[in-house]
Amino acid sequence: MRVGTDKIIESIQDYAAPLAADRGLELVDVQFRREGHGWVLRIFIDREEGVTIDDCAGVSRAISAWLDVEDLIEYAYHLEVSSPGLERPLKKREDFERFCGRKARIKLQEPLDGQLVFTGILERVEDDLVVLVVDDQSVSLHFADIAKARLAL
Repeated sequence: MRVGTDKIIESIQDYAAPLAADRGLELVDVQFRREGHGWVLRIFIDREEGVTIDDCAGVSRAISAWLDVEDLIEYAYHLEVSSPGLERPLKKREDFERFCGRKARIKLQEPLDGQLVFTGILERVEDDLVVLVVDDQSVSLHFADIAKARLAL
């Protein structure tokens, strides 16, 4: 069955999110892209106290077995399951709330006052805004305007 990459990602998210939750983990992100001479499927999982190699191996085995049955991907690929690392993506409102007080890099879909990328401390989340402190100034960014966000070092 031929399925586009967006549909593959969506199907994997639908399966992997409850799988991760059942193990006390959070599904952070799913990426499927062509790299070099092949395809790579990356699944990022996390929890407050961090993830172990056993967590990654268990999720990898379960997803691999499911993918073998579902046959979503018609070509060879490498499956990688890991933690998102120190610069984890911020995708959901809960991510921004959880990491208030931490440094983040936020890229907007369109420039705000001539600036596309903001790096600063996540101050708070209110209504549909993320408030970031950049150079001692509070900057309010609408969730709908955020193209990409991640923790920064």
